[in-house]
Amino acid sequence: MNISTTILGTNNINEFVEVINLFEDVFEMENFTFPSTQTLQSTLANPNFLVMVARHDEVIVGALTVYVLSPYYSEKAYAYIFDLAVRREYQRKGIGKQLIRALNEYCRANNVEEVFVQADVVDDYALDFYRSTKPTGEEQVIHFTYAL
Repeated sequence: MNISTTILGTNNINEFVEVINLFEDVFEMENFTFPSTQTLQSTLANPNFLVMVARHDEVIVGALTVYVLSPYYSEKAYAYIFDLAVRREYQRKGIGKQLIRALNEYCRANNVEEVFVQADVVDDYALDFYRSTKPTGEEQVIHFTYAL
């Protein structure tokens, strides 16, 4: 299967909408309220935000979103994978791993020191997937949130 990966540009709003629809489907997001076009455009215009897509025959079959963080204690940035999903019918075909590899290559070329992602401890599928991508480390952490 021939898969190509690219990073969306600021004018790729329709593809960004397609990515969000993919996330909504794969993550089974109930009662999801779609963001406004203005919100999506400003998000895509953010230089510290990336959307990488995987295409098969010009159809988006997988995607990941990334926030680039500039830590105060390092000259290089960090990249945080916020979401990663592959259409159900394309899962377990190496597309997620290809997205991770392509992101790592992009980050290496763009002065990023580390790429990281979090997965819920109860999400065995996600844990198995990320472990299969050969990370250089794995940490056990507790994630705290503050709903406002």
